[in-house]
Amino acid sequence: MAVAIGDSLRQTIGMKISDMKGLGPKSSERLAAVGIETSEQLEELGAVGTYRLLQDAFPDWVSLNMLWGMQAALMEIDWRQLPEELKDQLLTDLES
Repeated sequence: MAVAIGDSLRQTIGMKISDMKGLGPKSSERLAAVGIETSEQLEELGAVGTYRLLQDAFPDWVSLNMLWGMQAALMEIDWRQLPEELKDQLLTDLES
């Protein structure tokens, strides 16, 4: 099931991952290593799908903070501002 991310995604269209709010150089580097270099690619695969790729490629590096960070970057908010209900939905999607 896809998670609704609201109108904020429109602001990220056309952005390189390295330009998205909250995704630093190391995150951008790891995302590029799994083929995610633009906001469109991240949005298409979704935070959960991308997290799964990262888990497979970098099992000792990835944590739930990366999942929160990618979703928040798509929404153009700080990851600490993600509503708990949205975090719960992301976890449910991750487990399915």
